Amino acid sequence: MTTTGASALPPTPTPNSAPTPTPTPAVATERPVPRWADRVAHAIPLVMLPVCLWRLPFAFGHSMGLQEEGRVFTSLWQSIPYIFGLSLLSEMVALLSFALVRGWGEVVPSWVPRLGGRRIRPAAVLVPATLLSLLAWVLLTNWTVTTFGLFGLDDGTFSNGSLALLARVVSGLFVLWAPLLTALTWAYYVRRCRTA
Repeated sequence: MTTTGASALPPTPTPNSAPTPTPTPAVATERPVPRWADRVAHAIPLVMLPVCLWRLPFAFGHSMGLQEEGRVFTSLWQSIPYIFGLSLLSEMVALLSFALVRGWGEVVPSWVPRLGGRRIRPAAVLVPATLLSLLAWVLLTNWTVTTFGLFGLDDGTFSNGSLALLARVVSGLFVLWAPLLTALTWAYYVRRCRTA
């Protein structure tokens, strides 16, 4: 079968033509990222999303079955910005985990004024990632202690067993952030700081 029209093959360069530069994608890294690390980076925002969505009714005064001693917020002007801000901040921090598996975690993107194109020292990424990992482990420990009632602590009284289960499941997914971020931080350290 013959085709008429443009060929699917790229044109061959002539001796006088300069090679066309190929843009480097934002995902390019100095050393290859393990497939599991890339999958973990994609999983972190997904495991944090359910608790962000679960929080939203609290912004509008719904207790989600939690029987609390006193209301934390006295008006919607306080609760809406706080809850929405907390949820957005949680997801933004989760999305920053991509810096551990993408090129913009190794080189400042070119669109950043004055700093664009400069290499990022590994410590500038590892220190915040390690501190966030430690914070995430504190949250995981707190969730474990309160969910299972260890040391006489509990996670609150719920009016409904289904809502209590929902709260424990979505917060349990959220605290999976600890081991996932720790694994990503370790993979970044191995990729950037260890010699091949």
